[in-house]
Amino acid sequence: MAWLLAAALSALFAGLTSILAKCGIRKTDSDVATALRTVIVLLFSWIMVFIVGSAGTITSIDSKSLLFLVLSGIATGASWICYFKALSVGNVNKVVPIDKSSTVLTILLAIILFGETNHLWVKLAGTALLAAGVFLMIEKKSDNAKETRSAWLPYAAGSAVFAALTSILAKIGIAGVESNLGTAVRTGVVLVMAWLIVFIKGKQSQLKTLDRKELVFIALSGLATGGSWLCYYYAIQNGIVSVVVPIDKLSILVSILFSRIVFKEKLSKKGLIGLACMVIGTLAMAIWG
Repeated sequence: MAWLLAAALSALFAGLTSILAKCGIRKTDSDVATALRTVIVLLFSWIMVFIVGSAGTITSIDSKSLLFLVLSGIATGASWICYFKALSVGNVNKVVPIDKSSTVLTILLAIILFGETNHLWVKLAGTALLAAGVFLMIEKKSDNAKETRSAWLPYAAGSAVFAALTSILAKIGIAGVESNLGTAVRTGVVLVMAWLIVFIKGKQSQLKTLDRKELVFIALSGLATGGSWLCYYYAIQNGIVSVVVPIDKLSILVSILFSRIVFKEKLSKKGLIGLACMVIGTLAMAIWG
Protein backbone atom coordinates (compact mmCIF):
# COMPACT_ATOMS: atom_id res chain seq x y z
CA MET A 1 0.00 0.00 0.00
CA ALA A 2 1.36 3.39 -1.04
CA TRP A 3 0.37 5.12 2.19
CA LEU A 4 2.48 2.69 4.25
CA LEU A 5 5.55 3.50 2.15
CA ALA A 6 4.77 7.21 2.50
CA ALA A 7 4.57 6.82 6.30
CA ALA A 8 7.96 5.07 6.35
CA LEU A 9 9.57 7.82 4.23
CA SER A 10 8.01 10.40 6.53
CA ALA A 11 9.78 8.75 9.47
CA LEU A 12 13.14 8.80 7.68
CA PHE A 13 12.91 12.48 6.74
CA ALA A 14 11.60 13.46 10.17
CA GLY A 15 14.54 11.73 11.84
CA LEU A 16 16.99 13.62 9.64
CA THR A 17 15.15 16.87 10.40
CA SER A 18 15.98 16.70 14.11
CA ILE A 19 19.70 16.20 13.51
CA LEU A 20 20.01 18.84 10.80
CA ALA A 21 18.03 21.32 12.88
CA LYS A 22 20.20 20.68 15.95
CA CYS A 23 23.28 21.46 13.82
CA GLY A 24 21.64 24.70 12.72
CA ILE A 25 20.74 26.09 16.15
CA ARG A 26 24.01 25.89 18.04
CA LYS A 27 24.51 29.65 17.64
CA THR A 28 21.31 30.67 15.86
CA ASP A 29 18.23 31.51 17.96
CA SER A 30 15.64 28.73 17.75
CA ASP A 31 12.75 31.08 16.85
CA VAL A 32 14.76 32.65 14.01
CA ALA A 33 15.80 29.19 12.77
CA THR A 34 12.19 27.99 12.84
CA ALA A 35 11.04 30.98 10.78
CA LEU A 36 13.82 30.46 8.21
CA ARG A 37 13.12 26.72 7.96
CA THR A 38 9.46 27.43 7.32
CA VAL A 39 10.32 29.51 4.25
CA ILE A 40 12.11 26.48 2.77
CA VAL A 41 9.24 24.15 3.64
CA LEU A 42 6.70 26.52 2.09
CA LEU A 43 8.65 26.80 -1.16
CA PHE A 44 9.08 23.02 -1.28
CA SER A 45 5.38 22.47 -0.61
CA TRP A 46 4.18 24.78 -3.37
CA ILE A 47 6.62 23.31 -5.87
CA MET A 48 5.02 19.94 -5.20
CA VAL A 49 1.55 21.47 -5.57
CA PHE A 50 2.40 22.71 -9.07
CA ILE A 51 4.13 19.45 -9.99
CA VAL A 52 1.02 17.39 -9.19
CA GLY A 53 -1.23 20.05 -10.74
CA SER A 54 -3.48 20.69 -7.76
CA ALA A 55 -3.02 24.48 -7.57
CA GLY A 56 -6.22 25.08 -9.51
CA THR A 57 -8.32 23.34 -6.86
CA ILE A 58 -7.46 25.83 -4.09
CA THR A 59 -10.65 27.81 -4.71
CA SER A 60 -12.73 24.69 -4.20
CA ILE A 61 -11.58 24.09 -0.62
CA ASP A 62 -14.70 24.35 1.56
CA SER A 63 -14.82 26.55 4.64
CA LYS A 64 -14.70 23.65 7.11
CA SER A 65 -11.59 22.13 5.55
CA LEU A 66 -9.92 25.55 5.39
CA LEU A 67 -10.70 26.23 9.05
CA PHE A 68 -9.18 22.94 10.21
CA LEU A 69 -6.15 23.37 7.93
CA VAL A 70 -5.54 26.77 9.52
CA LEU A 71 -5.99 25.37 13.03
CA SER A 72 -3.64 22.52 12.16
CA GLY A 73 -1.09 25.04 10.91
CA ILE A 74 -1.33 27.02 14.15
CA ALA A 75 -0.85 23.84 16.18
CA THR A 76 2.13 22.92 13.99
CA GLY A 77 3.70 26.33 14.49
CA ALA A 78 3.32 26.07 18.24
CA SER A 79 4.77 22.55 18.20
CA TRP A 80 7.76 23.65 16.13
CA ILE A 81 8.52 26.64 18.34
CA CYS A 82 8.47 24.42 21.44
CA TYR A 83 10.40 21.59 19.77
CA PHE A 84 13.30 23.59 18.42
CA LYS A 85 13.59 25.57 21.63
CA ALA A 86 13.87 22.24 23.47
CA LEU A 87 16.48 21.00 20.97
CA SER A 88 18.52 24.18 21.44
CA VAL A 89 18.94 23.56 25.19
CA GLY A 90 18.61 19.77 25.50
CA ASN A 91 20.05 16.55 24.07
CA VAL A 92 18.45 15.08 20.96
CA ASN A 93 18.04 11.66 22.58
CA LYS A 94 16.13 13.26 25.48
CA VAL A 95 13.98 15.76 23.59
CA VAL A 96 12.89 13.50 20.71
CA PRO A 97 11.29 10.76 22.89
CA ILE A 98 9.15 13.37 24.69
CA ASP A 99 8.09 14.86 21.37
CA LYS A 100 7.21 11.39 20.07
CA SER A 101 4.95 10.82 23.07
CA SER A 102 2.41 12.80 21.05
CA THR A 103 1.65 9.38 19.53
CA VAL A 104 -0.12 8.32 22.72
CA LEU A 105 -2.52 11.27 22.66
CA THR A 106 -3.00 11.07 18.89
CA ILE A 107 -3.98 7.40 18.98
CA LEU A 108 -6.43 7.93 21.83
CA LEU A 109 -8.02 10.87 20.00
CA ALA A 110 -8.18 8.88 16.74
CA ILE A 111 -9.99 6.05 18.53
CA ILE A 112 -12.46 8.47 20.14
CA LEU A 113 -13.04 10.88 17.25
CA PHE A 114 -12.63 8.66 14.17
CA GLY A 115 -13.77 5.34 15.61
CA GLU A 116 -10.53 3.58 14.65
CA THR A 117 -11.19 0.63 16.95
CA ASN A 118 -9.86 -2.21 14.79
CA HIS A 119 -7.51 -4.35 16.88
CA LEU A 120 -8.21 -2.04 19.80
CA TRP A 121 -6.30 -4.10 22.36
CA VAL A 122 -3.18 -4.07 20.17
CA LYS A 123 -3.40 -0.30 19.91
CA LEU A 124 -3.92 0.13 23.64
CA ALA A 125 -1.06 -2.24 24.47
CA GLY A 126 1.20 -0.48 21.97
CA THR A 127 0.24 2.88 23.43
CA ALA A 128 1.08 1.63 26.93
CA LEU A 129 4.51 0.48 25.71
CA LEU A 130 5.10 3.87 24.11
CA ALA A 131 4.20 5.66 27.32
CA ALA A 132 6.46 3.36 29.35
CA GLY A 133 9.29 3.88 26.88
CA VAL A 134 9.01 7.66 27.08
CA PHE A 135 9.04 7.50 30.89
CA LEU A 136 12.19 5.36 30.89
CA MET A 137 13.95 7.68 28.46
CA ILE A 138 13.41 10.77 30.61
CA GLU A 139 16.63 10.53 32.57
CA LYS A 140 18.13 12.87 35.12
CA LYS A 141 21.71 13.93 34.74
CA SER A 142 23.99 13.77 37.71
CA ASP A 143 25.24 17.31 37.15
CA ASN A 144 22.60 19.89 37.92
CA ALA A 145 19.84 17.41 37.07
CA LYS A 146 16.95 19.61 38.15
CA GLU A 147 18.23 22.61 36.21
CA THR A 148 18.91 20.54 33.09
CA ARG A 149 15.45 18.99 33.02
CA SER A 150 13.62 22.23 33.76
CA ALA A 151 15.31 23.93 30.81
CA TRP A 152 14.00 21.68 28.02
CA LEU A 153 11.24 19.44 29.44
CA PRO A 154 8.33 21.94 29.37
CA TYR A 155 9.12 22.85 25.76
CA ALA A 156 9.36 19.19 24.73
CA ALA A 157 6.04 18.44 26.46
CA GLY A 158 4.39 21.39 24.73
CA SER A 159 5.72 20.16 21.41
CA ALA A 160 4.12 16.75 21.98
CA VAL A 161 0.69 18.14 22.87
CA PHE A 162 0.56 20.49 19.88
CA ALA A 163 1.88 17.75 17.55
CA ALA A 164 -0.98 15.47 18.60
CA LEU A 165 -3.52 18.21 17.90
CA THR A 166 -1.84 18.81 14.53
CA SER A 167 -2.47 15.24 13.34
CA ILE A 168 -6.13 15.21 14.37
CA LEU A 169 -6.93 18.66 12.97
CA ALA A 170 -5.09 17.84 9.74
CA LYS A 171 -7.02 14.59 9.28
CA ILE A 172 -10.25 16.59 9.36
CA GLY A 173 -8.86 19.45 7.27
CA ILE A 174 -7.53 17.39 4.36
CA ALA A 175 -10.73 15.43 3.82
CA GLY A 176 -11.52 16.12 0.18
CA VAL A 177 -8.39 18.26 -0.29
CA GLU A 178 -5.36 17.07 -2.28
CA SER A 179 -2.71 16.27 0.34
CA ASN A 180 0.09 18.37 -1.20
CA LEU A 181 -2.21 21.40 -1.44
CA GLY A 182 -3.36 20.88 2.15
CA THR A 183 0.27 20.76 3.28
CA ALA A 184 1.07 23.99 1.41
CA VAL A 185 -1.89 25.83 2.93
CA ARG A 186 -0.96 24.69 6.43
CA THR A 187 2.66 25.69 5.90
CA GLY A 188 1.57 29.20 4.94
CA VAL A 189 -0.12 29.51 8.33
CA VAL A 190 3.00 28.21 10.09
CA LEU A 191 5.14 30.75 8.20
CA VAL A 192 3.01 33.69 9.33
CA MET A 193 3.00 32.42 12.92
CA ALA A 194 6.76 31.77 13.01
CA TRP A 195 7.68 35.23 11.71
CA LEU A 196 5.19 36.92 14.04
CA ILE A 197 7.02 35.29 16.96
CA VAL A 198 10.36 36.57 15.64
CA PHE A 199 9.11 40.16 15.33
CA ILE A 200 7.11 40.13 18.57
CA LYS A 201 10.25 39.05 20.46
CA GLY A 202 12.37 41.57 18.55
CA LYS A 203 14.77 38.98 17.15
CA GLN A 204 14.75 40.13 13.51
CA SER A 205 18.10 41.91 13.97
CA GLN A 206 19.76 38.50 14.39
CA LEU A 207 19.17 37.82 10.69
CA LYS A 208 22.16 40.04 9.90
CA THR A 209 24.59 37.94 11.92
CA LEU A 210 23.59 34.43 10.88
CA ASP A 211 26.34 31.84 10.71
CA ARG A 212 26.55 30.67 7.07
CA LYS A 213 27.29 27.07 7.99
CA GLU A 214 24.31 26.93 10.31
CA LEU A 215 22.15 28.55 7.63
CA VAL A 216 22.97 25.62 5.32
CA PHE A 217 21.87 23.13 8.00
CA ILE A 218 18.69 25.14 8.62
CA ALA A 219 17.90 25.00 4.89
CA LEU A 220 18.60 21.26 4.73
CA SER A 221 16.39 20.65 7.76
CA GLY A 222 13.65 22.61 5.99
CA LEU A 223 13.94 20.38 2.94
CA ALA A 224 13.83 17.28 5.14
CA THR A 225 10.76 18.65 6.91
CA GLY A 226 9.06 19.36 3.59
CA GLY A 227 9.71 15.82 2.43
CA SER A 228 8.45 14.41 5.72
CA TRP A 229 5.28 16.47 5.64
CA LEU A 230 4.39 15.63 2.07
CA CYS A 231 4.75 11.91 2.79
CA TYR A 232 3.02 12.15 6.18
CA TYR A 233 -0.10 13.97 5.05
CA TYR A 234 -0.46 11.75 2.00
CA ALA A 235 -0.38 8.79 4.39
CA ILE A 236 -2.79 10.49 6.83
CA GLN A 237 -5.25 11.24 4.04
CA ASN A 238 -5.18 7.79 2.47
CA GLY A 239 -4.41 5.56 5.44
CA ILE A 240 -5.39 4.86 9.04
CA VAL A 241 -4.29 7.61 11.44
CA SER A 242 -3.66 5.24 14.35
CA VAL A 243 -1.30 3.21 12.12
CA VAL A 244 0.37 6.05 10.20
CA VAL A 245 1.30 8.04 13.31
CA PRO A 246 3.22 5.20 15.05
CA ILE A 247 5.18 4.43 11.86
CA ASP A 248 6.06 8.10 11.50
CA LYS A 249 7.33 8.14 15.08
CA LEU A 250 9.92 5.47 14.21
CA SER A 251 11.94 8.51 13.15
CA ILE A 252 13.21 8.34 16.73
CA LEU A 253 15.56 5.53 15.62
CA VAL A 254 17.08 7.75 12.93
CA SER A 255 17.39 10.69 15.32
CA ILE A 256 19.03 8.73 18.12
CA LEU A 257 21.38 6.89 15.76
CA PHE A 258 22.64 10.15 14.27
CA SER A 259 22.75 11.89 17.66
CA ARG A 260 25.20 9.15 18.71
CA ILE A 261 27.30 9.62 15.55
CA VAL A 262 27.19 13.42 15.27
CA PHE A 263 26.81 14.68 18.85
CA LYS A 264 28.27 11.67 20.76
CA GLU A 265 25.11 11.48 22.86
CA LYS A 266 24.81 8.09 24.57
CA LEU A 267 21.80 6.28 25.97
CA SER A 268 22.02 4.52 29.32
CA LYS A 269 20.74 0.95 29.77
CA LYS A 270 17.48 2.40 31.11
CA GLY A 271 17.21 4.62 28.04
CA LEU A 272 17.86 1.69 25.71
CA ILE A 273 15.10 -0.32 27.41
CA GLY A 274 12.79 2.67 26.96
CA LEU A 275 13.72 2.93 23.28
CA ALA A 276 13.04 -0.80 22.83
CA CYS A 277 9.60 -0.38 24.42
CA MET A 278 8.79 2.48 22.06
CA VAL A 279 9.93 0.56 18.98
CA ILE A 280 8.07 -2.64 19.96
CA GLY A 281 4.89 -0.71 20.71
CA THR A 282 5.18 1.19 17.43
CA LEU A 283 5.80 -1.92 15.33
CA ALA A 284 2.93 -3.77 17.02
CA MET A 285 0.51 -1.02 16.06
CA ALA A 286 1.95 -0.68 12.56
CA ILE A 287 1.74 -4.42 11.82
CA TRP A 288 -1.39 -5.49 13.67
CA GLY A 289 -3.16 -2.17 14.27
